[in-house]
Amino acid sequence: MRKAYIDAIGMYVPSNVVTNKDLEGRMDTSDEWIRERSGIEERHHVDGECTTDLALKAAEEALEKAGMTPEDVDHIIFSTMANDYFVPGGGPMMTRRLGIPGTPALDIRMACSGFLYGLSVAKAFIESGAYDNVLLITSEVQSVALDFSTAGRDTAVLFGDGAAATILKATDEDRGLLSVKTHSDGRYAEDLMLRTPSTLDNPFLTNELLDKGYGRVVMNGRSVFKHAITKFPAVINEALDAAGVNKRDVKLVVPHQANLRITEAVANRLDLELHKVVYSNIQKYGNTTSASIPIALYEALQEGRIEPGDKIVVASFGAGFTWGASVMTW
Repeated sequence: MRKAYIDAIGMYVPSNVVTNKDLEGRMDTSDEWIRERSGIEERHHVDGECTTDLALKAAEEALEKAGMTPEDVDHIIFSTMANDYFVPGGGPMMTRRLGIPGTPALDIRMACSGFLYGLSVAKAFIESGAYDNVLLITSEVQSVALDFSTAGRDTAVLFGDGAAATILKATDEDRGLLSVKTHSDGRYAEDLMLRTPSTLDNPFLTNELLDKGYGRVVMNGRSVFKHAITKFPAVINEALDAAGVNKRDVKLVVPHQANLRITEAVANRLDLELHKVVYSNIQKYGNTTSASIPIALYEALQEGRIEPGDKIVVASFGAGFTWGASVMTW
C-alpha cells in the first residue's frame, strides 16, 4: 500500500537572538516571570528578513538532505500567518524563489496547526498517487505583529520567528504517516487572533484601526490554556486509535511548542514521562507557530532521539481554534 513518509527536514531561524533580558528593557517584565510562565529563555526575530527568505533557507537544506533539486518537487504546500504580501500567498512566491515556475502550490492559514493540516493534505496527495514528492514549508515571521509595550507583554514574550521545510515522499515500505486527525472550532476565534487587515472593516486597513491595536496579535491566555490541555490529549488518543498504536509503543511525542506549562500538563494527562518521551525546545525559540513541530523534529533527529522504525506522535493546538495529531513510523 502506497504511503507518505518524511524523507528530510530543513530549518532556519534568524541570527538575531532576543533574550528575556533584552525584553526587560522594552516592557515591564523579567526573565524569571517569562521562564516561570512559559519556559522560554530566548527567541529569534527577523532583522530585515521576510517570510520567504526564511523559507528558502529551510527548503534549500531539506532538498540537499533529500538529494533532490527544486525541479524534483511535484507540489508545494506553504503554511504561514505572515506572507510577504497580502496577496499572493507564499506558495506561488516559493516557485519564484526556488526557480520552478509552473509548479503547483497552495497556502494553508491554520496558525499553529498548519504543519498538521499540511501533513493531512500531503498524505492525501501522495496516497492517491497525485504526487510523489511534496514540499511542505512552514515559515513564520510573527515579531512584526507583536506589541512590545507592557500592555502586550503577555503575548509578545511568547513568539519567535523561524521556518522549516519538510519533504514527504511516496513509499511502499512499512513506514510513514499512519494517521492524521485534524479539528477546528471557530467559536473561540477571538481568543487568539490578529484582526487587521480584514473585511470586517471597510476600508480594511486604516491608521485608526492600527491605532486601536487591530494589527497586533491578541490572546486570551486562560482560554487557550484551558482548551489546549484537554484537546491535545484527546486528539493524540484519537490519532493513536486510528493508527492502531498503543501509546506505550510511542518513542517520542513532539507537541507544538506553545508553552512549556501546556506541554507539562498534557504529558501529565497522558501519563507520559516528560523528559523521556515528550520533546521540547521552546526554551530556545519560543512559539514559532506552524514551524515549531518540524523545527523540534529536526533537532530531535540531530540529537539521535529518533531512529528508523520508531513510532512518533506530533500534535498541535492553536488559533481558530484548530488542533490535530499524527502518528507515524519513522
